[in-house]
Parts: sequence; C-alpha cells; structure tokens
Amino acid sequence: MAVADAGSSGPGGIDRAAEVFMNVRPRLFGIAYRMLGSATEAEDLVQEVWLRWQGCDRAAVDNPAAFLATVTTRLAINAAQSARVRRETYVGPWLPEPVDTSADPHLGAERGEALELAVLLLLERLSPTERAAYVLREAFDYPYRQIADIVGLREAAVRQLVSRARRHVRAERRAPVTKAEQRRLLTAFVAAARAGDLATLEEIFAADVVSYSDGGGAVRASRIPVVGASRVAKYVRAFASRFWTGVDVTWASTNGQTSALLSRDGQVFAVVTVHVSEQGVDQVLWMMNPAKITAVRAVT
Repeated sequence: MAVADAGSSGPGGIDRAAEVFMNVRPRLFGIAYRMLGSATEAEDLVQEVWLRWQGCDRAAVDNPAAFLATVTTRLAINAAQSARVRRETYVGPWLPEPVDTSADPHLGAERGEALELAVLLLLERLSPTERAAYVLREAFDYPYRQIADIVGLREAAVRQLVSRARRHVRAERRAPVTKAEQRRLLTAFVAAARAGDLATLEEIFAADVVSYSDGGGAVRASRIPVVGASRVAKYVRAFASRFWTGVDVTWASTNGQTSALLSRDGQVFAVVTVHVSEQGVDQVLWMMNPAKITAVRAVT
C-alpha cells in the first residue's frame, strides 16, 4: 500500500497522515498496552509513535500499518526494559493497570488473548522481546516472518520465542471459566467479603488462592501477597468492618472480565476483580493505587 501524497508537508499531507494513523491506532494501543501492562504508558507511547509518523518520510513507506506496528513494538520493547527496572523498587505487589473494555472488548485485536490481568501478570516474567513475539502472534496473529522483521530476529528464533512463551503461560495459568461464572463468583466474593463471612470465602476460594493488593505506596495496602484459602479468608475478614463502611459497589468491564468498582462518597478508591478456574477463585486482585484506576467506569 503506497502513500503517494503522505510525504507532503501541506495540510493535505498531515490530514492523510492522521487518517492513516487513526485507522490503526486501536491496534497500536493494543500492542503497547499488552507489552507494558499500563494504559497510561501505552497512551504516551502511542503519542510518541504519532510524532514519529509525522516527522518521517511517509512517501517512502509502502505499508503504513506494518511500519507503525514496527515502531510501536520496538518502542514498547525499550519501554518494557525500563519499566522492569522501575518495578524492582515498586512498593508492594505491582498489578497491571485495568483498562475499560466495555466499548472495545479486544482493544483493536482480532482476539482477546494477552488481555486478562492474570495473563498480563504472567507476561511480566518474560523478556521484553519474548513478550513482543507472543503478543504479536497470539493477540494479533502476525505471521512469524513479519514478527521476525519487527523484532530483528530470524524467523526460526521467533518461533522458538513464541513456543517458549506459550508453554510458560499454559503451565502457569489455569483454564479460566466462563465470563458468567467469573462474575457470579466475583459477586459472591464481594458479598462475603463485605459481611466478613469466613465460611463462604473459604468455600469459593481455591486451596492455593493468592490475594494481591496494589497500593503503590500511595494508600494503605498489604505489601506482600497473601496465600492460601484460610489465610486469605481471614485476611479479608480482618478488615471487613472498617474497609467496607460507606462503600458503594458498581460493576465494570475491565480486561474482558467483570470488576467491582468500590466507591466512597462518590469517589472510586479500588477496582477489585478475581480470576476463577474450575478450582474456584485462585486470584484476588485489589487495584488501589489512585494513579492506576482513573480510566475505569461503571457499566450497567
């Protein structure tokens, strides 16, 4: 696809550049978000891609979509390397920033792969290049040859990266249940947590459930994961009387699943969700860092 007029510096050239960019922007954001686990950082990165697109010789670009995806991925690999260093000093557990998927369930992807918070957590353990190869293949179905061009490796090496990443995700991630069942158990969890109902909490938890609380040092939250059905149930019950006072609960679609928005005096202060497998709730995720919950809104 040649862009005959895109190299001009006149209004028509910029208008055409903006049209081309906006057509692929959802995909660019989808790539960046899956690479970084942060909607804020992904937005900043996509803005940088737009600036580079404005400044490049667009007339020489035969395939704008491929060019923009390449720029996005390479910037995301660099950003992921820097983010990994920063997260080593993050206060308490780091959780991905939830994104609102009520309007765009797949964030521009053909599939919803690598979007669930539980999967994004697993991808944090991959190298940035391995993560990029996995995201491009599993979420966007890019051909291996194109992925090789994007990340600067041989096709055989890319196939190995994707295969290794798949094995890692499959080994660590239990098969999820239906969205309806996830919402049912999230609703049951919120009700039991609010009531301090120890028996119900233990009943809906998997034996090795883990509770992660991301306060980022900005609010009070557990700085270590809590592990095990009995321990997590007792932990949740311990703060029930003070934590839930005056709290309103609404529901949101985040990362393709249901989350509970917890508000007090009209202000959302936490986004809570659960990952559910056949064993029950095996992850409870409390996003409480104020900087990471601003983009989520309630849905009916």
